[in-house]
Amino acid sequence: MERIVEGSEAAFALLVKRYQAKIVNLVNRFIYNRDRAVEIAQEVFLRVFLHRKRYRRSGRFSTWIYTIAVNLAKNELRRKARLKGVTSLDNLLEATGDSGAFLADKQPGPDHAAHQHQVEEIVMAAIQRLPEKYREVVLLRDIQQLTYEEIEQVLNIPGGTVRSRINRARSALKRMLEPALGRRETSSS
Repeated sequence: MERIVEGSEAAFALLVKRYQAKIVNLVNRFIYNRDRAVEIAQEVFLRVFLHRKRYRRSGRFSTWIYTIAVNLAKNELRRKARLKGVTSLDNLLEATGDSGAFLADKQPGPDHAAHQHQVEEIVMAAIQRLPEKYREVVLLRDIQQLTYEEIEQVLNIPGGTVRSRINRARSALKRMLEPALGRRETSSS
């Protein structure tokens, strides 16, 4: 990051290469639109470069870039809500067809990989149905595997709030997933 602050394009290219997939995946999990997630990731890197002199060396770079990505993803959700004339995120998901309707066939098929993909789709649909404050902590902790302290910094909320939101989110997910996946699938998480 020091070389980027000094204007090194090669260092910036390396940074983009290292973080691009992670940022696209994080944003995609928030907005559930891969093409738009790629565009937002480009905006994230543009902001990193434009605001490179604001980066504080005392903090972790990953926390800083994830904060930018989460904020842009939230802005995108708000923009979609305004365009649809929807006031809540749950209503937005219904209006955009991302309501998370579970697949009808819940039995594992002969192909384990296909079953795993189906389970992942069900879990991600359930995560999309969570209220925003719970969805963001679950995505950052369980999908992006940030520490509790990093989540505190990214979302600018106290540690106790992070922990309680994660617990509530996981409880809500368990309630949503038990009917779809059965007790066997959710008890192992």
